[in-house]
Amino acid sequence: MISIKIKGEKPILTFARKEIKYRMTEEQYLRFLETASLLIEPDGAFPHSRILNIYYDTTHHDLVNRSMQKPKYKEKLRLRSYGVPTADSQTFLEIKKKFDGIVYKRRTTLTYAEATDFLSQAPEKGAGHEIPQSIASTQIGRELTYFRDFYRPVPAMVLCYDRDSYMGTFDHSFRLTIDRNIRYRTDELDLTLGDHGRLLDQDSGYLMELKASGAIPLPIVRLLSAYEIYPTSFSKYGRAYTQSQQITFPHRRSPICFQPSSIHQTEHYPSAPRRSVSVPR
Repeated sequence: MISIKIKGEKPILTFARKEIKYRMTEEQYLRFLETASLLIEPDGAFPHSRILNIYYDTTHHDLVNRSMQKPKYKEKLRLRSYGVPTADSQTFLEIKKKFDGIVYKRRTTLTYAEATDFLSQAPEKGAGHEIPQSIASTQIGRELTYFRDFYRPVPAMVLCYDRDSYMGTFDHSFRLTIDRNIRYRTDELDLTLGDHGRLLDQDSGYLMELKASGAIPLPIVRLLSAYEIYPTSFSKYGRAYTQSQQITFPHRRSPICFQPSSIHQTEHYPSAPRRSVSVPR
């Protein structure tokens, strides 16, 4: 992760890393987290959080449909809040791209009102709201404006979940997150209305993501192998979309001409107890 702070501007965060997903049963989750307590520690900023997202898409859902075709390059736009926001709450407006297995995130902070006003701009050139001047002159500001003007995205889905976040004990750049109670809705597309929604897959259990700029630490790999936890291809937005549309296979439609947006380029699951035990080899 690279954090850039330019004087007079809001912080801009960029990420370039591998993100590997694993779906776990409750038994696997409890055993893994119990043993991994020697290797990971709670994240300093957001150890336990309730995350709310609005995913934006074209009116024909071209972005999610293209994503489910598993192309070499794909991108999406989301607005994220930690907790139910008010108009003045800080939120993260983010373009998430994936190319050749590497995830690139371009993110900036705006108030909820600023972000939704900017994204609600009318299709006609020059209409609607502009991004705040402190962001407009930056690279991410130009990318967000290009994305909005090219795709003309609209709110497509609210997706919420409870997340536990960890970082490596010996390498703080290594991140591990575990999501549970994943829920979504396709109406009331306003985060200020709460985090309610339909539970995504009754058997979805726990979704773990390992995030690293390099190799996954070997002790973590050994734990995954010992508990038979294997990588999976899983998109929360994609799965929720197929569930909402009652699609049982990737839905293919004739896509619009896609270009990279950069200039060049409810049931609840318990938390596990933490105690020190030996790592299986």
